[in-house]
Amino acid sequence: MNTMASTCILSEMKPGEGGILDSFNARNGTLLRLHELGLTPGQNLKVVRISPLGDPIEIKLPGFHLCLRKTEASAIEVRRA
Repeated sequence: MNTMASTCILSEMKPGEGGILDSFNARNGTLLRLHELGLTPGQNLKVVRISPLGDPIEIKLPGFHLCLRKTEASAIEVRRA
């Protein structure tokens, strides 16, 4: 049995999919913004919905919902549970 969880990019996930925030692949400005928005590795998250044009993406985190630009979501790696 394979017990390793796969990782993916948040911007590639579909509504209803979730996982654990694994890491950021971002530069200084974007990384700072993501931290200021309250995102930290180890948080559970779930994609709630994606706008018809693909931007923004709404995610659910413990205690709040957050909308991210597709460019911001593409800098977030998620470990599927």
